[in-house]
Amino acid sequence: MSADVIDKSLETFVLNLGPQHPATHGVLRVKLTMDGEYIVHAEPVLGYIHRMHEKMGENRTWAQFMPNTGRLDYLAALSYNHGYAMAAERAEGIEVPERAEYIRCITVELNRIASHLLWFGAFVLDLGGFTPLLYAFDDREQILDLLESVTGARLTFCYFRFGGVYNDIDDNFITGTREFIKRLRSRMPMYHDLVTNNIILIKRLKGIGPISQEMCRRYGATGPVLRGSGVNFDVRKHEPYSVYPEFDFDIPVYTDCDSMARYMVRMDEMEQSMRIIEQGLDKLPEGPVMAAKAPKILKPAKGDYYCAVEAARGSFGIRLVSDGTNTPYRLKLRSPTFSNLSLFAEACQGMLLPDALALMGTLDLVIPEIDR
Repeated sequence: MSADVIDKSLETFVLNLGPQHPATHGVLRVKLTMDGEYIVHAEPVLGYIHRMHEKMGENRTWAQFMPNTGRLDYLAALSYNHGYAMAAERAEGIEVPERAEYIRCITVELNRIASHLLWFGAFVLDLGGFTPLLYAFDDREQILDLLESVTGARLTFCYFRFGGVYNDIDDNFITGTREFIKRLRSRMPMYHDLVTNNIILIKRLKGIGPISQEMCRRYGATGPVLRGSGVNFDVRKHEPYSVYPEFDFDIPVYTDCDSMARYMVRMDEMEQSMRIIEQGLDKLPEGPVMAAKAPKILKPAKGDYYCAVEAARGSFGIRLVSDGTNTPYRLKLRSPTFSNLSLFAEACQGMLLPDALALMGTLDLVIPEIDR
């Protein structure tokens, strides 16, 4: 229901959710028209943290823009490093060594788990449960320690290079990663006992916040939101890239279309990421981690290039238009959470405010990635 067709007979009032409300996880403002406790109309308002990333990409060399990708979805920055690096490599025709591709996938999947762990803890906190956040951050710190040892950063990573990665992984990283996988796998039953099977969580999520497949398609929703609505689409499987075709893993899909389904997709994805990491370590080949003839300054031939990767929140796409110079003529970022947020206004109509907050939590929004 649009704002101009709201039933005037209703005694409505306007409620601002954010931009300081903790449940919006950043500077997102949602202007809600309420009929008592029920939502009549919702209008997401963006622009509080707009940083003009796309314009910055057109005023920097190809290499200088790489750090910007870590400032988009800062919780899963390596996927964005990966997407931009691949797009530029396709444009320039750079062949990436096999070892570097394996390292890319291993680190990206570690970053995916770290992102899902933060979502898990913060989501349950939104619903009133504090303890799971502490457990989730305890595990997440283990991942950040591992990634810091090879990337030098703990959040806004800039580890990938055109033609490979910044530096090689060592035995300490491999041993530490295997130990972490063993640790997290042993703790997943605890998470399910503490949270997933908790009757309070089930009552808050089961049958709440339905998002149909048709709605997902209209708004371009991807990632766990789409797979929680029964659509089996994952860029890693359906538009294979890097060395993902070498790995045996499943795509979690739930057909219930409710908040619980989206929750379960992310919990299962952590299990699948652990499978990918273990296979990557087992198959890790010897060799260089940078292309031998990667140019220092990129000047791709004139053309239009596109690349998509499966980030933690959905399909991240990057379109590069080259005019043959060392600076992109046009850079366009396809934000997965922008599409996921776009359906919120329609999906939450008629819902109770607490249920709408649970729905918003299952969208896993990262505002700087939306408001880029």
